[in-house]
Amino acid sequence: MSQVLSIAVGKSVNEEGDWVQFDHLASKLSAKLGIQPLRLTIDPLSVDWYSALEAGHFRSGCAPIEALAEACRLIRSGEECAVVIHGRDFLKSEYTSTERRQAMAVYGDNMPLTEAYNLLAHEFMALNGISQEFFCELRDALFDNYCRTYTRNVASASLPGDRWLQPVTELFRGVDCANPVVDFEGAMLLTSASVARDLGLEAGACLEISGVGLGMLPEDGPQVAHTIASYDHLRNAFRTLDQQLDESLNSRFLRDDLLLDLYTCYPVVPLAALLTGGFVTSPDQLLSFIQRNPLTQTGGMNLARGAWNNPALNGLITMQNRLLKQNIASSGLVHGNGGLGYRQGVVLLTRYTPV
Repeated sequence: MSQVLSIAVGKSVNEEGDWVQFDHLASKLSAKLGIQPLRLTIDPLSVDWYSALEAGHFRSGCAPIEALAEACRLIRSGEECAVVIHGRDFLKSEYTSTERRQAMAVYGDNMPLTEAYNLLAHEFMALNGISQEFFCELRDALFDNYCRTYTRNVASASLPGDRWLQPVTELFRGVDCANPVVDFEGAMLLTSASVARDLGLEAGACLEISGVGLGMLPEDGPQVAHTIASYDHLRNAFRTLDQQLDESLNSRFLRDDLLLDLYTCYPVVPLAALLTGGFVTSPDQLLSFIQRNPLTQTGGMNLARGAWNNPALNGLITMQNRLLKQNIASSGLVHGNGGLGYRQGVVLLTRYTPV
């Protein structure tokens, strides 16, 4: 299978960020090689959740992983030699609070997202034999996990105030159901290995997309919470990813060569990823795993931001910077969750080794 490389990323949050390398290589592609990358777009909140998708557009929290899978298909098939995945959503400056609230009510006014999350959590708890008391203990441990990563990696880290630690439902606090109100823009530039060579890029400047796994259900929403809560489709996504790798995720993790960036819109999602990905073999191992191992590279949606459909894109960009700039590990797993959980995606990024 031909190699697909991520050669540059760029990101800004509230107008602060770094696009230098991305802009440089995008310009070099055009000026030196005459290549205009195909653009794949992550839809913003302003696009109706239930409207038909335009060609080259993706929607939901799994959208960046789906776009990455499509970019790999296009490059490996020879249809394209360079693709940009781009997401932009200025939730802070381009929407009123009323507009945001109305657009985010994807399950209707009588079923806010927090109540839908609550319903799914109860289904998940029942299927896995998790008590409400233990779930809340896991919930608190997850947020502590995100805080440790965030405060370690962000010099000006500011944690949520006390009011965000108050209950929203009997299972969730404000900090546990994340949907950050920020102005976010991010992009990845992907090419074939031959294009990267033509640009004169060294192996250490690129990451390889080693594999992508997707798991999709035909329907989303509270009415199918029981089906979503089994997370068989996420298990299938992990299985599909592992089949593309020369070494399993678990083997990489056990020898400290795998970083994680799990989706953290609410606690059920990272818990499901740990169970279905085989990082733990039973629910009673979850707490100790969470207490020992960073689950994100960003601090998660709750702290590090990534508006609406873009948290997994934020995770991909952060993971690339971490793998290329810090000698911690050679591979990183990024997870995306769409809707209440009906769309699931996982991708492995690895340091590029030419073949």
